[in-house]
Amino acid sequence: MKDQERPLLQVLEDYKAAVLARDVDAFVALYDDAVRVFDMWGRWSYSGIAAWRVVVASWFQSHGSERVVVEFGDAQVRAASDIAVIHVFVVYRGISAEGAELRSMTNRMTLALWRTAGLWKIIHEHTSAPVDHGTAKVMLSCSSHG
Repeated sequence: MKDQERPLLQVLEDYKAAVLARDVDAFVALYDDAVRVFDMWGRWSYSGIAAWRVVVASWFQSHGSERVVVEFGDAQVRAASDIAVIHVFVVYRGISAEGAELRSMTNRMTLALWRTAGLWKIIHEHTSAPVDHGTAKVMLSCSSHG
């Protein structure tokens, strides 16, 4: 890992920790105030941190006693001095209070970040999953990332 990549990959670690803790403030702090999010669920896009905060709070509250564990794989980082892109596979696992896996899904995620006041902030997030040509259904799991 290049030294330049370390703080960018830390953003992914902070993302995982905030989701596990259901810490809306910590999660939203990863994003720039003017963020634009292309999320897979329910709406075409979200503009601005206030709109994104509402979605995140609802997501975290929707799990009751379950925890959500996030795993990132095959992170690819491209960075210049104050702008970077990360593309990564992300698995979200719903875990019961007893520790049993209830469900999981895999997404593709692209993050555009910029450095402001010495901190990397997400300015754009785009999540997606492939669509099966035969059924037109979204594929939320995969056996490999080819």
